[in-house]
Amino acid sequence: MGLIRAAALLALTLLGACDGSKPLIKREPEQPGPFPAADRPVAHIVSSRWSNEEARDRLREASQVMDRASIRPGMTVADIGAGEGYYTIRLAARVGEDGRVLAEDIFASVRDELAERVARERLDNVSVRLGTPADPKLPENSFDRVLLVHMYHEIEQPYEFLWRLRPSLKPDGLVVVVDANRATQNHGTPPALLACEFAAVGYRQVTMENLPSAGGYLASFRPQGPRPDPETIKRCQLSPAAAPTAQR
Repeated sequence: MGLIRAAALLALTLLGACDGSKPLIKREPEQPGPFPAADRPVAHIVSSRWSNEEARDRLREASQVMDRASIRPGMTVADIGAGEGYYTIRLAARVGEDGRVLAEDIFASVRDELAERVARERLDNVSVRLGTPADPKLPENSFDRVLLVHMYHEIEQPYEFLWRLRPSLKPDGLVVVVDANRATQNHGTPPALLACEFAAVGYRQVTMENLPSAGGYLASFRPQGPRPDPETIKRCQLSPAAAPTAQR
């Protein structure tokens, strides 16, 4: 009976972690350490599902994102905040048997459900893992593309997250962000704010284009120059009537 109670308590704990009360990427403890705190609200999860997969496919969402991101057979791609695996499954088909997909989420229950789906669909080129708050802990020099789809606005410590992400990219690798052009608390990121936060950590914007089929825009970034020391990173501040400016 004691083991049953313990299992029930664990199940309730996991369910509580997915109730939408916490940001997707949240660093514990609250203090950001040497990295500046983001001067913007953070959106909270309302669901691991963005929309019905069939409806998304009718709009050719994943196909258009992968085309615009120049994802090709043989590439290695990370799907961060993978959720139920809409992009993971389609990325696996795009990169083929010679490519690799790493799907990551920070919630153990979401990770486990996605791992079951990957096993059920026999996707041998996909690995599923549990990420950690503010640090995806990706292997260095490994990825041609890192996808952040409708989740960037849920990252509580974007400067630390982007700083720790940088070493995982290959020399010509890109971070690809899909998001909506609206305030972060409304589950989007203004493009100017996105560009400012990436630039603060030493990324150069490569593309920015509207993509209505994906619910907003697609932007891509590439590291440029040395990775800055955390203490030197200047946070961005978005005023209602102006573009973001870096603040000490």
